[in-house]
Amino acid sequence: MQLSSLSSPDAQLDLRGTPCPINFVRTKLCLEKMPPGGLLEVWLDPGEPIEQVPDSLVMAGYQVEQIADCAGYFSLLVRRPAIAQ
Repeated sequence: MQLSSLSSPDAQLDLRGTPCPINFVRTKLCLEKMPPGGLLEVWLDPGEPIEQVPDSLVMAGYQVEQIADCAGYFSLLVRRPAIAQ
């Protein structure tokens, strides 16, 4: 059985309208509650949120798998590492 490269997210977080750095903090808190290897879909506004949050997550040790422009907002797929850091 072959899995697609992008699996469906285990959880979703709508942070449209949430300013920086609160959107990063909420994303990180949600990821920390997920099981290792869990995939989170985050919705972010254009501008500072989509410019800052993905970089901050990578620096915090999370894997950003996809960023999609959804016309008016961005969908970000972030995976919690399978091994706790």
